[in-house]
Amino acid sequence: MNLLKHLALSALVMFVPLAHADYENVIDTDLPNISYVTFPSTAATPLTIAGQLKVPANASPENKVPAVVVVHGSGGVDSRGKFYVKALNKDGIATLEIDMWAARGFLAGGLDRPSSVQSTLPDVYGALQFLASRPNIDASRIGIMGFSWGGVLSMLTATNVYSTGPLKFAAHVAHYPICWAYVQTQIPGFQFKSFTGAPVLIQTGDHDDYDNPVGGHYTANVCKAVVQSLPAEAKQFIKLRVYKNATHGWDRLQPAMTLNDPYAHLGLGLFRPGSPSPVQFTPSPEQAYLARYWVEDFFMKALSVDPAP
Repeated sequence: MNLLKHLALSALVMFVPLAHADYENVIDTDLPNISYVTFPSTAATPLTIAGQLKVPANASPENKVPAVVVVHGSGGVDSRGKFYVKALNKDGIATLEIDMWAARGFLAGGLDRPSSVQSTLPDVYGALQFLASRPNIDASRIGIMGFSWGGVLSMLTATNVYSTGPLKFAAHVAHYPICWAYVQTQIPGFQFKSFTGAPVLIQTGDHDDYDNPVGGHYTANVCKAVVQSLPAEAKQFIKLRVYKNATHGWDRLQPAMTLNDPYAHLGLGLFRPGSPSPVQFTPSPEQAYLARYWVEDFFMKALSVDPAP
């Protein structure tokens, strides 16, 4: 076939209309609207916090949608947020994944981090206020989920102890939130009591180095002890899922890594300065997808999201 005939046939094919079914397969109608936003924290001297906002395309002032603030761990924004955001957006839930480190000049994946988790509470409350001000977001249906450092924030914001105003999160997911800190008297500022009443889902692994002693002799999961110590009325809205053989950050679907952290192994490095406290991050895709399923299930129920037909 000569070149002229080839070009003519190619042009003809380009103008052949697709069948309706083929059109639906080619065009992705579920993609959210994406914005890169900034907002002030609620600190006395506010920081400007950056984030990626994803809102379902059908959201409007007449059709307000729920939302979830997604909060990274000590290493900054990584694959975990994206993994859950994609699923939540498909469920019709807006997401705001924030970057707390950029405002402080810290690099993702680096060793820098603030001196305390509590100093970043104004960041997540600023995110809550920002979302509540959006005309297409339902201010009464805003949840929070976090990983490690972010998981601690998710737990703390489930209490009235740290609340900074009338706005409250409607649901909380905390992934491996260093539970041993809540049963130790040596660390101030980790109070898990006086709850707002919003539902809480804690997900952790039974081989999490933060919550197990050094040497690989794993004890009963510490998060279980935290939940079991709560009054009966709190146990009605706080749920724990423990994943077998799962390390810290099992849903970080990137190459395995080891980090030294003074808070690991029940705070070994804090109480014995100079002691190495390695934290294993071993990805487990099977456990990650299972954890994501339960996160979707939790938020759809807690934020009153109707399942897709």
